Amino acid sequence: MATVVQTAAFPVLFIPLFLFRSAKDTLTSTNPPSILVLLLIYFSLGSLIALDNWLYSTGLLYLSASTYSLVCASQLAFNAVFSYFINSQKFTILISNSVIILSLSSALLAVDDDSERPAGVSKSKYFFGFICALGASALYSLLLSLMQLTFQKVLKRETFTVVLEMQIYTSIVATIVSVVALFASREWKSLPHEMAGFGKGRVSYVLTLVGTAVAWQTCSVGVVGLIFIVSSLFSNAISTVSLAVTPLAALVIFHDKMNGVKIIALLLAIWGFVTYLYQNYIDESKAQRRRNETGESRVERSPC
Repeated sequence: MATVVQTAAFPVLFIPLFLFRSAKDTLTSTNPPSILVLLLIYFSLGSLIALDNWLYSTGLLYLSASTYSLVCASQLAFNAVFSYFINSQKFTILISNSVIILSLSSALLAVDDDSERPAGVSKSKYFFGFICALGASALYSLLLSLMQLTFQKVLKRETFTVVLEMQIYTSIVATIVSVVALFASREWKSLPHEMAGFGKGRVSYVLTLVGTAVAWQTCSVGVVGLIFIVSSLFSNAISTVSLAVTPLAALVIFHDKMNGVKIIALLLAIWGFVTYLYQNYIDESKAQRRRNETGESRVERSPC
């Protein structure tokens, strides 16, 4: 159910899709891809999204909220590697430093025998949850890079509706795959019992699912939008900000313990994120100087 909820609210996106659609949508691409190519892309990405959502949900099932969020911080490191090979992202010393630091942050949690495990979770399940969360981070990063490649090489449109279409169509596929898996695994049989045992009642249970589903779609549109406007690496870096804050929220709300290893891992994650931001600042400053120099040279060559 946690996997289904992450994509099931896609129908709400049809509202902004119809509101923001314009005639430019049909004019910005001189050679639009065929329907078959689009179906293949959306089906492939949607299926990978369903698998990624399941990995994330399984990781959260066996890990505490703070440990889970810190493991997921490795997604920026994975994204840097995928962006280099798939999107031709420049790999600088600062980006390399960010990759190493974030990898160390997650590695600390993997080897920490004293990491807090949720009640009833064995060491084997804890390790399995860690592997699922780490694998989800890698797959999520790959998805972002593939989406950027799709925007640049296949869709080639300059209107924001392409972002909504990407999110809607991949979510349709992911939801279908997740629902089929829900029934195939027979987990749907436990839903009435789960709903009846919800502390706030059945209505609150349904409202929680609906609110979570809508929140997921809002977040996903923001993530895909940043890929479309800037890059997959930048989108992932912005997402990582929340990961640095989540352990602190888990400490206050769920009373998770923050031992020394988690604190060091958190500081390393923040360090790696700030390093990337500094690299982004340097790149933007260089680009701005080049634009200024180009503008000045054009002014000098223009006739009086």
